[in-house]
Amino acid sequence: MYRIYRQGAVGALLDEYERAIGELIVCIADIPDATLVAIADPATQNPDCRSIQTVLAHVTNSMYSYAGYVHRHKGHDYTKPDKILHTTITLFLAAIQDAFRFTTVVFQDIKDDELERMDSSEKILTNWGQWYDIEQLMEHAIVHILRHRRQIERMKNRLNSSSGA
Repeated sequence: MYRIYRQGAVGALLDEYERAIGELIVCIADIPDATLVAIADPATQNPDCRSIQTVLAHVTNSMYSYAGYVHRHKGHDYTKPDKILHTTITLFLAAIQDAFRFTTVVFQDIKDDELERMDSSEKILTNWGQWYDIEQLMEHAIVHILRHRRQIERMKNRLNSSSGA
């Protein structure tokens, strides 16, 4: 299949982010709404990891966080949307696509030579205390999607085996 790739280092980051999101979408597209909200990990202490629904709400909200960090770093005002526990996969699919669209808009202002910064004063402080340049933050965003896609795959398996499917 022929694919058009975005240009430059910024384009490569967006392409790989979109690829990771595409894999997540394939993973979740067939999840019935009842499975979406079912508790898959009753033992976890992390409220974002109890069900596929909570994981997807966290993932979508985080997508806005990553883009928002970059947007603020570039001097723009930004208020992140509230985390939403959608009750259907269709609504999550739309929310994920909206978050990616927002990211592409933010990155229209980013040039390849702005991605890497060695000087810590030019890095972005996250709410979990880690400092990143734009490239590192987006690499983290990509892996974040991949890790949670894997988590959802495991949850699907667990829920399917417990329901006898």
